[in-house]
Amino acid sequence: MEATVHDIYFNTNRQFKAKSEPVTDEELLLKYRETGDRELYASLVYRYERELFAYLRRYLGNAEMAEDVFQQAFLQVHLKSHLFDAGRRFRPWLYTIATNAAIDAKRRNKKHTKLSLDAVRESDNEDVGRLINLLESDDPDPSNSALMSERSRLVRKALSTLPESMNVVIHLVYYQGMKYREAAEVLDVPVGTVKSRLHSAISKLTDVWNTSNVE
Repeated sequence: MEATVHDIYFNTNRQFKAKSEPVTDEELLLKYRETGDRELYASLVYRYERELFAYLRRYLGNAEMAEDVFQQAFLQVHLKSHLFDAGRRFRPWLYTIATNAAIDAKRRNKKHTKLSLDAVRESDNEDVGRLINLLESDDPDPSNSALMSERSRLVRKALSTLPESMNVVIHLVYYQGMKYREAAEVLDVPVGTVKSRLHSAISKLTDVWNTSNVE
């Protein structure tokens, strides 16, 4: 297993091998910090390559941008490994780095693609899930294709108008399935702030539902 910052091409076998190793993420990073062993670094990359890349691609709405940010995030993991607190969990720390890099990328790219809401997944917050699922029909009837397209357009429009703070919360809590406290740790805000931002986002999505006249 060769370690490289730019190696993010998916390989199920290496992912399984990395995740099955009897060592925690935190132990891998601390050991890598002490020894500089690139194999340890590679194991961290392989453990998160699919999960983190999927999060970034969905959040940024662009696979190429997601790949660039993924690389930047793990480069920062390497450069900032000496700053990692041994008492902290690695996953929220990684997501903090990746989310900040993604926000910066969106700011730099004025023509960024609107967020995609494909492949909706179940998560910690059922209210957001209900609203998005209501707006995005899973009816296979071709005659309803125009309605499905309109629903998706409305959802994308609603999310694209949300403040970045709400947008990030939706992606962390709803799409990544993080608990409120985990999202709060990633964003370095109180749990109450996460709940407040999510509630505000739900209100905006509810407005979309009410104005769409979809039963």
